Amino acid sequence: MNRNIVWHEANVHKEERKKLNGHGSCIIWFTGLSGSGKSTLSHALDEALYQRQARSYVLDGDNIRHGLNKDLGFSDEARTENIRRIGEVAKLFIDAGLIVMTAFISPFRKDRDIVREIVQEGEFIEIFVKCPLAVCENRDPKGLYKKARNGEIKQFTGIDSPYEEPVNPEFVIETDKMSVDEAVKSILNYLVTKGVLND
Repeated sequence: MNRNIVWHEANVHKEERKKLNGHGSCIIWFTGLSGSGKSTLSHALDEALYQRQARSYVLDGDNIRHGLNKDLGFSDEARTENIRRIGEVAKLFIDAGLIVMTAFISPFRKDRDIVREIVQEGEFIEIFVKCPLAVCENRDPKGLYKKARNGEIKQFTGIDSPYEEPVNPEFVIETDKMSVDEAVKSILNYLVTKGVLND
């Protein structure tokens, strides 16, 4: 880093912002195959948090690639940079005292671990949105699996590019066995037990 770039300390700190908001701040990192339900869950959770008057926001993979990360492709290196940038943005949301949800395939463990390492312990909640490939492919909400099978999309996660499942995620949601409402309720309960939300 350029030695002429100096971090400017804020006058209003994270703990003060959390106190103002009335809840803790964290990253809820949804990871899983395309079609597993990451976006659906994150937006449903965001709505539930809003109803509880909690300050939250969703960083969705496709939406981010329309702006901040529109210059990135889908090579392994580009995927790593995609997650690095999102991790840094999510960290800013934590500093703002917010609950931020990220819905990204984020296929590589090392990339997710790097995000975990840049925030304080307990601020990174990894949720593995577990769903069999066959179910994800059958859902295929964006028609991407069909394109990947036809050779129209290369390096597609789960087909010709690997997905590395989390080893010790904070939470596992099996979307082929649990409804969205059930999943959201279980996540909210978890956030209460961890002190992010008040009971």
